[in-house]
Amino acid sequence: MTAGDLLTLAPLIALALSAVVVMLAAAFARSHALALTLTVLGLGITLGTLFVSAGRESHQVTPLLVFDDFALFVIGLIVVATTVVALLSWGYLQQGRVDPEEHYVLLLTATLGAATLAASTQFATLFLGLEILSVSLYALIAYPLAREESVEAAVKYLVLAGATSAFLVFGMALVYAQTGTMVLASLAPFLSLTPPDGGALVVTGLLLILGGLGFKLAVVPLHMWTPDIYQGAPAPVSAFVATVSKGAVVALLLRAFPPASLEKGSAVFLVLALVAIASMLAGNLLALRQDNVKRILAYSSIANMGYVLVAFLATGEGASVAVTLFLVAYAAASLAAFGVVTVLSTGVRDAERLDDYRGLAANRPWLTAVMTVSLFSLAGIPLTLGFVGKFFVVTAGAGAAMWSLVIVLVLTSTIGLYYYTRIIVVMFVPRAGHEVATERRAPAGIALAALTVFVLAFGVYPAPLIRLVEWAVATLD
Repeated sequence: MTAGDLLTLAPLIALALSAVVVMLAAAFARSHALALTLTVLGLGITLGTLFVSAGRESHQVTPLLVFDDFALFVIGLIVVATTVVALLSWGYLQQGRVDPEEHYVLLLTATLGAATLAASTQFATLFLGLEILSVSLYALIAYPLAREESVEAAVKYLVLAGATSAFLVFGMALVYAQTGTMVLASLAPFLSLTPPDGGALVVTGLLLILGGLGFKLAVVPLHMWTPDIYQGAPAPVSAFVATVSKGAVVALLLRAFPPASLEKGSAVFLVLALVAIASMLAGNLLALRQDNVKRILAYSSIANMGYVLVAFLATGEGASVAVTLFLVAYAAASLAAFGVVTVLSTGVRDAERLDDYRGLAANRPWLTAVMTVSLFSLAGIPLTLGFVGKFFVVTAGAGAAMWSLVIVLVLTSTIGLYYYTRIIVVMFVPRAGHEVATERRAPAGIALAALTVFVLAFGVYPAPLIRLVEWAVATLD
């Protein structure tokens, strides 16, 4: 391997070295501030290496990985989201009864797994990246060992993720047995109405693979773990699962199954269409019955992944742009919403009950504004980035004449307005005889301010972000 090849692989190398540096630093000096500083510094260096990798003529130095414009864009999104989670973790872990340093090591290794997924071109790196991500998440979810709900959530995730990984591997085995290749791009011919010989076996394998990936996306019928894990996991980890983990899998799906290759009426198309409809209905309807903010956001994420599938199934022009743009909007709003939950949480428990937000507008107007903007964006209200993302999804679906999916999307989005506004209304209801503490947590405040500005600025003027997304997805066409 030449020096040029190492420059192409620099983003993954930087993430791996950052995890090692933070781990070694913790071995020599127990310092929360040092661990956070090294983590943010490592993530910043990783962002810098993206430009180095983008400047290389060859984007593929191994058949297993490709660092084209789309992969680098998604890795950049993953790194930025992880930086936000790291900043949110500072104040949260300061209150806990655990050593915080290893949390950042696990955060970096999980990010490494997600970045590997985004750049994968074969089954081998797909499975490797997915397992690095999953194993790190097991430990992150259970990190507050003194909290029984966190340990319970980690065990549930471990058992269910292990089972779905078995389906994933079996699906890969079926595809490899019939085709003799593990390259993701070779799957496109089997997505048509008339697949090549042996197509039935390959389609069965593809459905098993999609089932394994569907677990990570938390789409119906593989969604039942989501509210329990979001509720039991530490608030910053819930934010990571909702954004980084799902974003990496969506990026992988776009590379493995480009929207243009999905033919209407094929078995894979019909299954994904049913999953999209079921996810939009279940996510929004089940959220109506919740009084727990983290569970509401969990069911909201299920519905949002249904919206992503609508754009993913659109074979018209701009489907990949719609998926990627909506993913950016969803990630920014979700990080902001979970960020508010994180800041309001204490060392005893997370601020997850609706009653915890009663009277927040009077005591914490800044946090109320952040939460309101993030919820409006998730609901798709105009002048937020969420509206732009949802508009592109509807446009892509209508352009492909998928009217049933578009109608379900619009109707379920209307249902979603109820539980989003319910949280907002509670924040403005006075709470007699109670005042929320007003301590400040600088790193989290910086992250929340940046996310709010991002959601509003690109909601009002989205053209630069749209051009950036169009440039990134051009390599997928």
